[in-house]
Amino acid sequence: MNQTAHVRPYRPDDREALADICVRTADNGGDSSHLYPDPGLMPALFAAPYAHLEPELTFVLDDGTGRAVGYVLGTADTRRFVDAFREHWIGRVTERFPEPTGSPGTLTEEMTALLYRPERMVLPELDSYPAHLHIDLLSPWQRRGFGRKLMDAFLGALRDKGVAAVHLSMLTANTPARAFYDRLGFHEIAVPDPGPLTYLGRSTQGCGGGEVGR
Repeated sequence: MNQTAHVRPYRPDDREALADICVRTADNGGDSSHLYPDPGLMPALFAAPYAHLEPELTFVLDDGTGRAVGYVLGTADTRRFVDAFREHWIGRVTERFPEPTGSPGTLTEEMTALLYRPERMVLPELDSYPAHLHIDLLSPWQRRGFGRKLMDAFLGALRDKGVAAVHLSMLTANTPARAFYDRLGFHEIAVPDPGPLTYLGRSTQGCGGGEVGR
């Protein structure tokens, strides 16, 4: 087996690895397992629905043994994704994560409530950046150029679909992530009352277009 780390398309048997990566990076880039009693909550919000609804836009960093240690995933069309999320995803997780009643009283309830508000992803200021993405790497694989390779694969796939621009949201406090996105040519998008988030966008043009393994 090839022992060289490489970017490749997502496979269904990567599902558990994607969930693990999501949990281990969901606390401002660090491990979130101490924050949520059910480790499936963060993946149900930020990883699994993308791999389920648009697997062709999900890429992983393979450590060379077949194990995913990072990913990039997203959608080519945020408005269409929101419709699909509501129609085809929420029903798959309702039993495990029932919709909270009343105002959320815990962090788990607050995040669970987001499952039932996918329309929060649609903002008019982002219409010129119809695609959006999430990218996460386990700590040992960061700062080694693999994030750029993952982003190249995703941006290239968007470009092949004729998508001109993409956005992402990040916690403003996560300054290392902001430095990474700045190096990749993302710029800030002004959004009224963004709360703890910063929105960034860029064209899909100009990515490295590196080869993606199989």
